[in-house]
Amino acid sequence: MVAEGKRWRFAMVCSSNMNRSMEAHSQLGRAGLDVESYGTGTHVKLPGPSLHEPNVYDFGTPYGAIYDDLRRKDPDLYKRNGLLPMLKRNTSVKLAPQRWQDNAGDGVFDMIMTFEERVFDLVVEDMSNREPRLMKCVLIINMDVKDNHEEAGVGAKLAVELCQKLEAIDGDWEDIIDDLITAFEKQHKRRLAYSISFY
Repeated sequence: MVAEGKRWRFAMVCSSNMNRSMEAHSQLGRAGLDVESYGTGTHVKLPGPSLHEPNVYDFGTPYGAIYDDLRRKDPDLYKRNGLLPMLKRNTSVKLAPQRWQDNAGDGVFDMIMTFEERVFDLVVEDMSNREPRLMKCVLIINMDVKDNHEEAGVGAKLAVELCQKLEAIDGDWEDIIDDLITAFEKQHKRRLAYSISFY
């Protein structure tokens, strides 16, 4: 439950905190919403010269350093496949990719949004492994979004709309969440899954 008039705190989560969660972070931020973003993977993985040669980085490696590394390796390839423009956008949003499982010190979120089922499952599992101390509800919603630049843009616009609808709720969101999700699914022809966890 979010107190009346209180701003919601949102977390956007994908696998590497590079594309889908960062596009959503960027758009929610521009819309004036309180947002952070994360990835759930063990490492940050980006496409490489072939399927078997991804570029792998540790979480916490600054976006600017990854940009410089890829530009040094093959500027044409990484400009063409959109990685360099994506990383440039990311540097304007925050310093480095962050891992969801290491974020306990970042405080409490009202809603966590994921962009693929596997990530949703990892966030739900992580929250259930944390010992609830505050008994504060957190809403976890998944909306599957393909991991490409175009779909990330579409998914981010929908994320902004959904977050604005949640923040505009007068009273307890628990009472109307089913209806809100059903209406959103019908309007946008997207399936959403959700779970409730506790801090």
